[in-house]
Amino acid sequence: MKKRIILSPSLLSANFGRLEEELFALEEAGLKWVHWDVMDGIFVPNITFGPPVIRQLRKKSKLFFDVHLMIDKPERFFEVFTDAGADLICFHAEASLHLERAVQKVKDLGVKVGVALNPATPLCKIKYLLPDLDMILLMSVNPGFGGQKFIPFTKEKIKELRQLLEEKQLSVDIQIDGGVSPQNIGELASLGANIFVSGSAFFNFPPYGQRYETFLKALKDKGS
Repeated sequence: MKKRIILSPSLLSANFGRLEEELFALEEAGLKWVHWDVMDGIFVPNITFGPPVIRQLRKKSKLFFDVHLMIDKPERFFEVFTDAGADLICFHAEASLHLERAVQKVKDLGVKVGVALNPATPLCKIKYLLPDLDMILLMSVNPGFGGQKFIPFTKEKIKELRQLLEEKQLSVDIQIDGGVSPQNIGELASLGANIFVSGSAFFNFPPYGQRYETFLKALKDKGS
């Protein structure tokens, strides 16, 4: 099954002092999604955005808000992030004690749900939840910081997950976050990923319209 291809630039690498302008520039460049890396300083060693920031910028942007909760016990905050304007809430399997219950809680709030896996977390952790998910996020770096190198064994994980989804005839998106660039996006798409988070490899190369075209060309060159 042919999946849509989406680039979701990570605001972790944007200019925090001008986020409204950054969102506008992404829209002008033709992007449809934006990735919010929410960190709490507990699950990961960094602190970033909270619901008040997302709520204020929701009023300014038509982009799809792809909210990635890298926080401990994320179910405590599903409702507040949904109220703030999240279109999709993705949380870590490693951070939630009752994973199935947490997935259902997001679904009950009426937004899309994703579960993220750290690089070393096996796919079996979410195997039985696949029919309930809109997206699986495979981390290709250890979460917490931008600008890290892609972890090579993630490629095999993408391939295995796409095969598993096809066997079950499930239309679930596979998102990759960490070290995604024009140099590897084509290969990652060929393995089965279809939503790509890119931080420094995107925001460090303005103008954004031109950079977006570079990513799209890389995908086209690989036949994705």
